Amino acid sequence: MTNQTSAALMHSIIQRIATGPELSKDISLDEARDGMSAILRGEIDDVQTAIFLIALRMKRETDDENKGTLEAILNISESRAADVDELISLADPYDGMNRNLPIAPMIPVVLAACGLPCVSHGLDAVGPKFGITHRHVLQAAGIDVDMGLDEAVRRIENPDLGWAYVDQKTFCPGLHDLTGLRQRIIKRQVLTTVEVLAKPITAKQKTHLLTGYVHKPYPAKYASLARFAGFEGCLLVRGTEGGVIPSLRQQGMIFRYDNLNQESPVEISPSSLSIEQSVRAVPLPDDPSIKSSDDEVARITDIGKAAEFAAETGLDALRGKPGPAYDSLLYSCAITLWHSGRHETLEQAASQVRQVLDSGQALARVI
Repeated sequence: MTNQTSAALMHSIIQRIATGPELSKDISLDEARDGMSAILRGEIDDVQTAIFLIALRMKRETDDENKGTLEAILNISESRAADVDELISLADPYDGMNRNLPIAPMIPVVLAACGLPCVSHGLDAVGPKFGITHRHVLQAAGIDVDMGLDEAVRRIENPDLGWAYVDQKTFCPGLHDLTGLRQRIIKRQVLTTVEVLAKPITAKQKTHLLTGYVHKPYPAKYASLARFAGFEGCLLVRGTEGGVIPSLRQQGMIFRYDNLNQESPVEISPSSLSIEQSVRAVPLPDDPSIKSSDDEVARITDIGKAAEFAAETGLDALRGKPGPAYDSLLYSCAITLWHSGRHETLEQAASQVRQVLDSGQALARVI
């Protein structure tokens, strides 16, 4: 598609999607894909890109519009196939956490110690929350967060490691280049929904999407997108702040599918794994350097300091130290191992997780 054709397509799209709550029209999957592709190639200016994203959001994106946007991202992204039979592709919200300390960055380490390779992906900072991300925590723990895809594949294929983190700027620089514009847009857009379905690394036989949600319409939406993207398995967790770790103090819900089949709900309870906590998640420390800002959404003032706390708390959990962080890893990893078919029951899966945490086997992989 030429620049002139791209401009004409975007002109036509904006005329239809940005005409108010009653007159705005939906666009096709192909139009959403081609419009987003032109944006990712840098052929559309910032003003029209912002109108495109905001107008889709304000009229509510359709399933086809989500799929078209996702397809554009998948088409332009780099991807590698690892020589492993099965792989978990973990994506917490790319905009991070700002009400609790994120412990999910340590999940890939634990899953790898249990024999299930895992890749996590994200970026440094993006709205609307601009919270503590996987990149922040892993960098604070001394992990290389800028490795290329080939190095990440080598880590995943190494039976003594089995996990890696890859950054969006590595596998999809065109999308990463939009982070500044997304900051100026302020509100959530379609990119926030679909970017977690990126596939920077895949397995030979089965790649599972592991991500979180908050609102009830999202499991069906994410499962549909996951099947469209070709994830053979999918595990959607109703987690704190939309992440992959469920509440530690109340019953929860996950949705899952296997072999591209229809998703189904499963009720879960922390008490079934002898988890008894008074907090929903690992709380932010009572430290003057991590105080809430005046921004109602971007609440943390010192992300670097908060990431250091999160890294040390996560490493303590990998050392077997009891507490909410340990239980967070136990709960989420047990659910994932059970979902993948490694164990018949959550209790059996939790037993393996406890063993790799208490023995130091997981900690040994933090390099």
